[in-house]
Amino acid sequence: MRVIPVLDLKGGQAVLARGGRRDEYRPVRSVLAPTPGDARALAQAYRRTLGCEEAYVADLDAIAGGTPQRELLTTLAASGLRLLVDAGVATPAAALDLRAAGADRVVVGLETLPSFDALAAIVRACGRDRVVFSLDLMDGHPLTRAGATHDGEPLAVAAAALRAGAGAVLVLDLARIGSARGPDLELVEALSRLGAEEVELLAGGGIRSVHDLRLLAAAGCRGALVGSALHEGGIDAAGVADQDRASR
Repeated sequence: MRVIPVLDLKGGQAVLARGGRRDEYRPVRSVLAPTPGDARALAQAYRRTLGCEEAYVADLDAIAGGTPQRELLTTLAASGLRLLVDAGVATPAAALDLRAAGADRVVVGLETLPSFDALAAIVRACGRDRVVFSLDLMDGHPLTRAGATHDGEPLAVAAAALRAGAGAVLVLDLARIGSARGPDLELVEALSRLGAEEVELLAGGGIRSVHDLRLLAAAGCRGALVGSALHEGGIDAAGVADQDRASR
């Protein structure tokens, strides 16, 4: 199980996400960095202190329809982390621009996806291994943008993403983020049965401890997005290293 630390970016700062209520997000205070909201310091701590090789970045400005924080993304990529970046990408051109800005993999979120034809076009442009489909949920219910041509239950939505060619699926329940409720293990297990072995399954939202990471690994998850537990010290460098050794 790989620990993938989270950087939620808003207005050039790293913010603490809780429950998907984005208007309430404030600069994150973390045991890993001295200055609240310092995204660059957190990226360096993720790499040097925790020993992580990748990080998940949510560009909340871009997801809300604004301009991607391109310069900041490029700076974060220079920290040595491989970045999985969700910036509200809905077209191949936007995905390729995100790759040029420093994203190792482009995260295509359900909440901003117009159609699965658009996802297939992004996969063709970037390559299957460079595209992660994010199954965005709110309390277990799929989040879709206005006018989207798709709906359905989580498993049906994930199956459609796999047919469109996504090489990885991230199940992310916004209601669980920062809640300390733990992950939705039942859904993760169902998704692991749905996908072929070559499809990478990731999960995020509500992870509290190394115990949760072990449960996710047993359920078929290969990587976990972690935010609050790292900032509060619930999962430290030793816990990250333990999970990394277990996955090898």
